[in-house]
Amino acid sequence: MIVDGALTESITHPTFEILNVALNVCANLLISMNVKSYKKLIAKQLNQDFKSAVEIVEIPFTQPTANELLIQNKFAGVNGGFDTLLCRGDVPYVNLIPPFDLGVEAVGKVVAMGENVKNFQIGDAVITTARGGGYREYQLIDANLAVKAQEATPELLTLMPTGISALVALEQVGEMKSNEVVLVTAAAGGTGHIAVQLAKLAGNHVIGTCSSEAKADLLRELGCDRIINYRTENLNQVLKQEYPNGINLIFECVGKAVFDTCVDNLAVRGRLVVVGFISEYAKELEQITQPRIYHQLFWKAASVRGFLMPHYKEYMAEGRDRLLNLFYTDKLKVAVDPKQFQGIESIPNAVEYLLSGQNCGKVVVRF
Repeated sequence: MIVDGALTESITHPTFEILNVALNVCANLLISMNVKSYKKLIAKQLNQDFKSAVEIVEIPFTQPTANELLIQNKFAGVNGGFDTLLCRGDVPYVNLIPPFDLGVEAVGKVVAMGENVKNFQIGDAVITTARGGGYREYQLIDANLAVKAQEATPELLTLMPTGISALVALEQVGEMKSNEVVLVTAAAGGTGHIAVQLAKLAGNHVIGTCSSEAKADLLRELGCDRIINYRTENLNQVLKQEYPNGINLIFECVGKAVFDTCVDNLAVRGRLVVVGFISEYAKELEQITQPRIYHQLFWKAASVRGFLMPHYKEYMAEGRDRLLNLFYTDKLKVAVDPKQFQGIESIPNAVEYLLSGQNCGKVVVRF
């Protein structure tokens, strides 16, 4: 049977190997006959503004080599901060020269594959997290870099790599324990709402910050112990009054004044993990003059630690498997923002929407 240009049933019995090869050839032919090209988003130039940096291009199909999969992307996750920094040339661990491809995580279906690929079938749902593989309608990828999923759903984009980042940042960098006070900023965002649940599953008291009542409702559903809407409450005042002994572990995504407040409210031997600084992604960096940070850290034996997933690759596979298991056994809820973004053309608006802080959960583009 063929759905969306892909064979959704395949024969796996050994006696039908030749027929399976024939079916794969037919799938390749269908791709080349029905769709001769596809669209993707590239950074055509470096620019402070994401919209001004990008361009949609149309490219011809290339058939998969012996070890590759051709995947039809169904959903792509939006990472507005990372996308913007890339287009500025402000990601130090990569040195990209325009034009270059954009987008990271995607969920799709296998529509063709090379003759040496053994562990996938046409129609399999897969997750990919290769840089440049997300903001495009189709992608070619080495089969070893794809992860098989039960179903191609947008919820999976919250787990990889977003959820993995939350897990590794909390456990490996933040040294998360049980019976501690954990603060998650931007707690209703794509990464934050996973961090809230992981901290709760570990047996901690969790504080979450947000900016609207809708986001507060989500955090209540996730079991957040104290929700601080910073538009109606003063973060520093709440922390000082209700948590006079300070916060043991802080998962910080916002930056600027929120970062300063978090540092000031660390407990003795408290750990603050810098996961991002979304307040400055789309703006010039704020210049500040104040006493150096060690004056706040030294007397508490506290620490501020930076987290970046590429420096913790060795934890990705185990973290991925654990998160998928939590999700499939209903121990972890994932939130996908309800706002609809359809097609390659909608990606710049999706990035802008995320950077504006309006999202509640993971922002997703549908193809």
